[in-house]
Amino acid sequence: AQEWPRVVQGLVSSFGCCEEDPKCQLGFSLEIYIFKVDRTHLHRGRRLGRVIFDGCSGRQKVLFNSEDSRFKMDTDGTVSLKRPVNLYDGHKSFSVHAWDSKSRKITTTVWVQYEPWTNQQEHEVDMLDFPQSSSGLKRRKRDWIIPPINIPENDKGPFPKLGVKVNDKEQRVHYSISGPGADEPPKGLFFMDKYSGQIFVTQPLDREKQARYTLLAHASASGGTLVEAPMEIKNNVIDMNDNKPVFTEDTYEGSVPELLPPLCFIGYDILIVTATDADDPNTGNGEIAYSILNQDPKEPNGNMFAINPNSGQIRLNSPGLDKEQYPQYTLTVQAADQAGKGFASTCRVIIKVTDSNDNAPQFVEPKYTASVPENEVDAEVVRMQVTDEDEPHTPAWHANFRIREGDPGGFFNVTTGPSGQEGIITTAKALDYEKRNQYTLLVTVENDVPFAIKLPTSTATVVVNVEDVNEAPIFIPSELNVKAAEDAKVGERLATYTATDPDTQMKQSIEYRMAPDSTGWLSINKTIGVITVKSPMDRESTDVVDGKYKALVLAVDNAVVPATGTGTLQVMLKDLNENKNPPQFPRPIVSPLLPFQNQETLTVCIFYEMHELTLLTGPFHQEYLASIPENTENKEVVRIFVYDKDTPMTPAWFTKFKVIQGNDGSIFTINNGACHMEGVITTVKVKLSSVRG
Repeated sequence: AQEWPRVVQGLVSSFGCCEEDPKCQLGFSLEIYIFKVDRTHLHRGRRLGRVIFDGCSGRQKVLFNSEDSRFKMDTDGTVSLKRPVNLYDGHKSFSVHAWDSKSRKITTTVWVQYEPWTNQQEHEVDMLDFPQSSSGLKRRKRDWIIPPINIPENDKGPFPKLGVKVNDKEQRVHYSISGPGADEPPKGLFFMDKYSGQIFVTQPLDREKQARYTLLAHASASGGTLVEAPMEIKNNVIDMNDNKPVFTEDTYEGSVPELLPPLCFIGYDILIVTATDADDPNTGNGEIAYSILNQDPKEPNGNMFAINPNSGQIRLNSPGLDKEQYPQYTLTVQAADQAGKGFASTCRVIIKVTDSNDNAPQFVEPKYTASVPENEVDAEVVRMQVTDEDEPHTPAWHANFRIREGDPGGFFNVTTGPSGQEGIITTAKALDYEKRNQYTLLVTVENDVPFAIKLPTSTATVVVNVEDVNEAPIFIPSELNVKAAEDAKVGERLATYTATDPDTQMKQSIEYRMAPDSTGWLSINKTIGVITVKSPMDRESTDVVDGKYKALVLAVDNAVVPATGTGTLQVMLKDLNENKNPPQFPRPIVSPLLPFQNQETLTVCIFYEMHELTLLTGPFHQEYLASIPENTENKEVVRIFVYDKDTPMTPAWFTKFKVIQGNDGSIFTINNGACHMEGVITTVKVKLSSVRG
């Protein structure tokens, strides 16, 4: 067993006794008797030791009884074996009873402990004395200090093991202890012999569970009265190296770029490993040191990484990483206490070498030739393949293309195909063969991220030939507006409408045609594009909208596969009225005013803005009968309504009225009403003639 550290004897203050010592103190001299033997197999008849009992009756012989029938008790207290006993656990304990003169049973414990003779020498036990007391209890002096008792953890025993002894030299007292580890949880780690004052430890202690136990030792008279103030005993559990470091993770993972700036190669921090030790961190038992035991692979050298022994920081220690050759390293890292010389544990560290852009993409072909028809937008021109030795599907591998030369007009686009290693050139605008029939493009390729080192940029030349396509003739303008009277004569020339052929190099001829429609009013000269009236036009036709007639003109070239261009001729027809749809009076109207006595007859002429009507018969002339009181000024006489079948809201439709007869003296006036198809006659002068005019 490990020797207990010696502690300087503490001094405590004295207290006065409560009463005189009794002449006899009934009971066993010890609460527990420890008999040590040098072997585990004990033979029959072997004497182990003797217990002492004072029954206060003067008798020398006492009746004892052992609860374990293998042990014999003599009347003088001698303990011997009735039959062989094996100490399989290294110890054996049992209770022994005695009876006093009043037949009261008193019990003590006997502990038979195996201990080889080589270890039989007792270590010195610390003695804590209650100081000499005067009568009456007194305060302990403040400057008296009781040193702590140091108990090593994980002691192998034997147990119970004597730790310290408390003594009162002046009095015969009973001792007891209290506090955590004694009568408070965790109970039973310590107990005290009430007669001898010895404090025993019953089992190994674990510092990691509790590092200190503070007990109070009590001294009392047989009646239970305290004769001393409680003595505080601090028991420190001394750390033993019984725990090895434990890593927070079994496997750590980190990464490092294969290429770093020159000043960052050495000392680049990758990751930190951490281990903990349950032992006392203030001693070497809890002092952890880290080291790298192994590196796999060991190329380009076996010391590519280093670890800080104190912090566990793993750093790059040497240049030469190459993702393409050695994409991953596995390290075995050790954490050992006692500054690297004690218990140890290991973990695995996986360091992945991340790809740096140290390989430029390369075109598979240095030159490409392609053809594309003119006038097509988003037409695919060519696909260009590249290769890259960096890690696939990473920014250092994915290709980006750019047209550097040959396309100032922005006629082409270049994009990266779905594979990430293909450039696709398409047309961004319509190409014109007649303007330019060939383009030579210079295309470069790079990656999503810049090159980690200086590398040449790969280029490819793309020759694009523009294919000539037969294009339709083009009318300029696309819509031609002309004016014509609706009564234009057949054969009358309206306009010349021609188209040009954009295919200048084909030298094709153009033929003109009128697109078929339901009217058949127009015809065109197929060679020179002169448009004439083919049949009479009618402004009131359903093919005329808002006075406008549209005809589609065709221009057809003479290519093998002819192309047709279209133009629109819009004819604005003038409505000449032609007396076909003159304004008409619907019916005679008589004013609902007072019965008339005198009468004036007025003749009203109606006409439209473009041509005044002079006929006074038929639908153009109508008599209205109306009356008005005399002396009436600015009085409405009658409203005249007409209707017109010409196109509404045109000059041929707007109506005007005029009094042309019977208005001598200008007594009446006529104006258009709110509706353009009504005329309102009102009086102008106050007095009307009472004689019929």
